[in-house]
Amino acid sequence: MAGRGKLIALIGDEDTCTGFLLGGVGELNKSRKPNFLVVEKDTSVTEIEETFKSFLARDDIGIILINQFIAEMIRHAIDAHMQSIPAVLEIPSKEHPYDANKDSILRRAKGMFSVEDFR
Repeated sequence: MAGRGKLIALIGDEDTCTGFLLGGVGELNKSRKPNFLVVEKDTSVTEIEETFKSFLARDDIGIILINQFIAEMIRHAIDAHMQSIPAVLEIPSKEHPYDANKDSILRRAKGMFSVEDFR
């Protein structure tokens, strides 16, 4: 993919996806697979996890944004992802505020530094 940037993928509720899609994030790859999943009440955890894993496997995706309350449903899969690309970022939704204590990526980053590093 020389010369091309990487995409942002999104797994979120309807309001979150609508906002990002209006902002121009939505794309289809050569196989006509979208880079987003709108999670509704009847979306299964299996479907969310399979979509997440498919985003991890795509070489055209550099960042995966996921609503934090949805990330909690597939926490084991997110915790198992150790590569830096694609980066997985947990974001708040309209109905569920962000909780830094639940963000596994932030917990890993905090573990990289000690208090002495900031003195």
